[in-house]
This record gives sequence, C-alpha cells and structure tokens, in this order.
Amino acid sequence: MSDSKTEIRDSVRDYYASAIKLAGQSSCCGDGEQYDGAQFYDPSVIDVMPVDVDVTSFGCGDPVTIASLKPGDTVLDLGSGAGLDCFLAAKQVGETGHVIGVDMTPEMLEKANANRDKLGADNVEFRQGHIEALPVDDATVDVVISNCVINLSPDKAAVFAETFRVLKPSGRLSVSDIVTEGDFTPEQRAEVDAWAACITGAVDVDEYLTLIREAGFVDIEVVSKVESDSTFLGEKASLPRVYSARITATKPTN
Repeated sequence: MSDSKTEIRDSVRDYYASAIKLAGQSSCCGDGEQYDGAQFYDPSVIDVMPVDVDVTSFGCGDPVTIASLKPGDTVLDLGSGAGLDCFLAAKQVGETGHVIGVDMTPEMLEKANANRDKLGADNVEFRQGHIEALPVDDATVDVVISNCVINLSPDKAAVFAETFRVLKPSGRLSVSDIVTEGDFTPEQRAEVDAWAACITGAVDVDEYLTLIREAGFVDIEVVSKVESDSTFLGEKASLPRVYSARITATKPTN
C-alpha cells in the first residue's frame, strides 16, 4: 500500500479508536457534538436493544432494512464498529443464520465483543481485518452490508472486488454510504482528517456505481439518496453536494 493510502488508513483507525471512547460526542460524517448514527433507524428497531448494550453507530443510514435478509442467511458487515448492524441482522437471520463483522480498529472490536456477550448473540462473530483484504473465504456469504465505511477506504475498487469474491452466486450487497454530486480537488482529497470524518473520501455517485459495476455486480440500484445538511457535515458544507445514499446490487448467478 502506498504511503498516502497508509496515512489515510492510520488516520481513520486513530479517529475511530478515539470516537468510540467518546461515543455520542464524535462521529463519522461530521464533527457535530452528540452525533449518533442511530438516528437514521426507525426508533422501534433500536428500542429492541437492551439498555445495557451500547447502540452507538457512526453510520449514515440503515443498510439492514433494505437487505431483504432471510432466516439462515450468512451476513457480512464491512466496518462493523460497535456491532449495531450485526445485531440487527442477527435478529433477522435467526439461530440458523450467521453474522460476521469485520473491523480494523481494536477498540471497536472490544466494544462489539462486549455487546455480543451482553446480548448472548451466539450467531455473531467479529474479526479484525481490512475491508480491502477480507478475512473471509470465497463464496461463503449471502449478503454483504456496510454503513458509512466504504467511503473511508482509499482503495474502493479493492473493497468491491473483495465483496464480490466472498459473496455466493446471487449474493446481495446492501450499503448506506456517503457519495457526492461533483468532486473534490486534489488539495481537499489530501485532508486526511476530513477523509476520516467521511467527507473527502467520498466519490461522485456515478463513479461509485461504476466501481460496483466493474467489480462484476448487476441490478445496481440507488434505493434512496438524501442530501446532507450543514449539521451533518459541520464546516465542510460548502464542498460538493454530499449525500447519504442507500445502494443495492447483486452478484450474478454465473
């Protein structure tokens, strides 16, 4: 990995190691105080979580609702954080299903494992790794979900290629992520702090969809796209129009 990509990865890891320690005060997708990505879920979904489970989310949407999960599915969450989407998915796939969360930040994995133990979620496991090189076998996953994480990667093509690799034929991708209308300047791209805050790592939605298509996916659909406001983006609101998008795609049968 080039020095610039390594710098971005290190910055992102450090950012979220700090963020989980200050949960509710720091965030992905902006620097607003008391940000919590759980706001993007229907309250009835979040309310089923026991009060002693940390439902902190640094996401920008709800990829689980649009994932069409079924009992028995194997689900992979890219950048699983404290585990909220994994636990919501686990309820839908049931005891015969399995959920794998992959995250590169030890502090996030520690929180996620603590939450799993409190829930007794035996059908959930967490693995340390990078989403550009997933610690998951080929063609073993029914559905891949991700919530405001792929935009953080400096090598998005590798992320989608890895996602395609681990999915079974007819497997599905369901993500909530930050995309743009327009592009950032090279100088803006170089702001690693803004990259870690889910801003300057985002790419134009057409480029994002092209990367998914080039990885081999079909039936690609932007299910919803909501423009982000100034609170969501903090000081970066003057940059290209930025959206939270929910996107689905399918791996072909053959």
